[in-house]
Amino acid sequence: MGRPKQFDPETAVEQAMQVFWRKGYGDTTPQDLVDALGIGKGSLYHAFGSKHGLFELALRHYGDTQAKALTDLLAEGEGTVKERLRKGLELLVEMDLADPDRRGCMAVNTATGLPRADEAASGLVRGMFARTEDAFRALVEEGKRSGEIAPDRDAAAVGSLLLNTVVGLRVTARVADGPDGMRRTIQAVLDLL
Repeated sequence: MGRPKQFDPETAVEQAMQVFWRKGYGDTTPQDLVDALGIGKGSLYHAFGSKHGLFELALRHYGDTQAKALTDLLAEGEGTVKERLRKGLELLVEMDLADPDRRGCMAVNTATGLPRADEAASGLVRGMFARTEDAFRALVEEGKRSGEIAPDRDAAAVGSLLLNTVVGLRVTARVADGPDGMRRTIQAVLDLL
């Protein structure tokens, strides 16, 4: 009898994330995961417990890698507040439109595709959204201190507006013919500040 195939759990979670991101939780079968990870079903369930358990890990990994990229750019990127904001929003649009599968944002897809009763996935998405909204709020506060953003702007409210702008852009990009409408949205939001 041969030895069971060894695999790296971190690599497996990354591969699973790609499958869930492309197909969605509901349309991803255990066989899809077995094929992508190159392991047997028994190994899959032994290592991750269930399809949903692996999905939670994949969603967490998405937040730690993909979603974190935007918050890092906002906090640590170069340029003025508005330049960083424009760069971050335009980067999302460019990435989404360049993706041949038009996957959009895994967190947004999860929020719109899973039942509310899935508290674990909903909680992970709420956490990602909260981190993003906090990053926007902090950026607005920085802009208020530097004089780039009007001092009477409510940083929390603008942070919420920017989060919802991102969600809308990510959904729109899944079906858009091009970037023009999304660029107009970005400019309109920057003009409001």
